[in-house]
Amino acid sequence: MDPQTAVYILFGSMFLVLLTGLPVVFGLGGISVILTYFMLGPPALGMAVSSMFGLMNNFGFIAVPLFLFMANILESSGVADDLYDMMHKWFGRIPGGLAIGTVIICTVFAAISGVSAAGIVTMGVIALPAMLKRGYDKYIAVGCVAAGGGLGQLIPPSSMMIVWALQAAESVGQMFLGGILPGILLAALYIAYILIRCIINPRLGPPISKDEKCGWREKLIALRAVILPALLIVAVLGSLFLGITTPTEAASIGALGSIICAAIYRKLSWDNVSKALYSTVKVVAFVCWIVSAGMFFGSLFTAIGGQSFVLQSIQSLEVNRWVILIGIQLIWLFLGCLMDPWAIMILSIPIFVPLITSLGFSSLWFGVIFIINMELGFLTPPFGPNLFYMKGIVPKDINIIDIYRSVFPFIILEAIGLALCAIFPEIILYLPRLMFG
Repeated sequence: MDPQTAVYILFGSMFLVLLTGLPVVFGLGGISVILTYFMLGPPALGMAVSSMFGLMNNFGFIAVPLFLFMANILESSGVADDLYDMMHKWFGRIPGGLAIGTVIICTVFAAISGVSAAGIVTMGVIALPAMLKRGYDKYIAVGCVAAGGGLGQLIPPSSMMIVWALQAAESVGQMFLGGILPGILLAALYIAYILIRCIINPRLGPPISKDEKCGWREKLIALRAVILPALLIVAVLGSLFLGITTPTEAASIGALGSIICAAIYRKLSWDNVSKALYSTVKVVAFVCWIVSAGMFFGSLFTAIGGQSFVLQSIQSLEVNRWVILIGIQLIWLFLGCLMDPWAIMILSIPIFVPLITSLGFSSLWFGVIFIINMELGFLTPPFGPNLFYMKGIVPKDINIIDIYRSVFPFIILEAIGLALCAIFPEIILYLPRLMFG
């Protein structure tokens, strides 16, 4: 069978199965097994086993469960409570100050967790009721938590970045460095939007009352809440960027540091640890299955000549490489509304990474661009995971349509951030070049 026909059958079958509502892992895995059997023969089914074994045997992948465990422990440690109290005292007098403080805490939490769920759930429980109680506009309050929490996928230590780096043969450390400035850029865009809207219309985010105002002494004392998170960030990311540890060793430092933080806050109980372990195992099992199915699909795609066919087809179009890049972004945006970002990532690596490299783009830059695009996927309905996290947290009088409306301005801001990082690659590449040359 010629590569063109094989590729059409492969992707046609995949989309047909996914349209039935079958979970992605079973759709990808099932189609890969069936088509491998008929296209390449029964002996080629060994690719499924080798794909899964290769993943489980990869030392770098161990960083994923360790960072997830760290995030789950920190979620119940009490670190976020003290951080929010500190932000309340420092920013409460500014219009929209509590929402601004929430974005800042989400940014800090992203840097010590690496997943979006931890920031959203924690700040949804702590910050959202406080903002609504003080008369904040529900769209501002819900939107800043949903968007700010999503920064965990971009700001290191991002679990998604680890898997992308391992599958695309990139440096995890360079991927982490590449995500820092884009993460800060998105956080700055959120803060600027909240501040401008609340200055124009203070009723959207009223300052705290005079009774809640505090003096400089209380503000300075409140700064001690930053000490533990700062030490944890320096220990994890500092040791990694300085070359002292591998990503997996840095993740183990983070896991140990989260346990120490929980002990200091007197939240280190068997109940909290067991819940963290259970949540970690559940997410890691999901990631392992979907990554394994995606790797099998990618192996089949390569074996039937799919990469060569796609490269030759696109190169024959003779269009500007930026047009191709924009087309890829639009494909991701569309898929982000319908599919899990992990599945999109595993499908994208074997198809788009060779293409983008052949066009002269940096594969490191492209990987971070993908993560930023998936930030949009976490917010765009109907599939956006962050929307479902928020639905489980918000009061009963806030419905799913309200949540959709609340995230729309932040989706626009993320699209602006994505465009800036695409137009000015140095936003992503500056720190990796500075540290690694």
